[in-house]
Amino acid sequence: MPPIVFSDIGKAASDLLGKDFPVGSIKLEAKTTASNGVNFTVTGAKDNKTGGIAGDLKTKYADKSKGLTLTETWTTSNVLSAEVELADALTKGLKLNLLGSLLPHIGQKNAKFSAEYKQDAVATRSSIDLFKGPIATADIAFNHDGFLAGAETAYDLATGHVSKYNVAFGYATREYSVALTGANKFDTFAGSYYHKVNKDLEAGGRATWDRKAGANVNLELAAKFALDKDAFVKAKIDNAGKLGLGYTQVLRPGVKMSLGGIFDTTRLGDNVHKVGLSIVLDA
Repeated sequence: MPPIVFSDIGKAASDLLGKDFPVGSIKLEAKTTASNGVNFTVTGAKDNKTGGIAGDLKTKYADKSKGLTLTETWTTSNVLSAEVELADALTKGLKLNLLGSLLPHIGQKNAKFSAEYKQDAVATRSSIDLFKGPIATADIAFNHDGFLAGAETAYDLATGHVSKYNVAFGYATREYSVALTGANKFDTFAGSYYHKVNKDLEAGGRATWDRKAGANVNLELAAKFALDKDAFVKAKIDNAGKLGLGYTQVLRPGVKMSLGGIFDTTRLGDNVHKVGLSIVLDA
């Protein structure tokens, strides 16, 4: 099993429940690559409720021989950001990252430095947000014969308080995975599973209990079925009666379309349902 980071524990179930349901907006993403390897990505999304349109332009250049990646982004909110990443240059498994952003019209700026180190059985990450707090975060994850364990914490250097701590345990194979997490200073507990039933069918679920919200447990179930090599459908439902449906189709090489909807089955006659569309063009 390849090295994992803390956020990978339970990720298969989270992706099954959360991805490929493009609800609430109409989104278009176009990706192109220049002859010198520079990648350009333009993204735009219209909010179905407000009608507002937001987008960004991103350029990315990678020098794989040196492990260097440069990324620049400019959004319609006039946020300028630049990211520098250096991977495996100082030592194998070490990745350094510096991300800075600026909101020019009000002079608001932010900078975040992070480091990640991966080996076969252990991976650790740390970061410091220089202008917010500053806040330092760190996590570590262990992997041995499919058994997974990890912890995450954040510390506010200005106040001297631990702002969060989370733990996770799991077990993963090629066919299935299970995970247990304690988050938000152990106010939220969750258990999840993911099962690749066969080459066409995947299933998963998650139970979540927030002890501040009362005794009720939120239960979610999801499934994904491949219609063929270019199309799949997804469905999910929770114990509140929210039904999610998704359909993704590769129309042709480099063109992918996704349709999604979230429907409240307890209020079918009300205007509370959400639908959306996503189109990705990759040249």
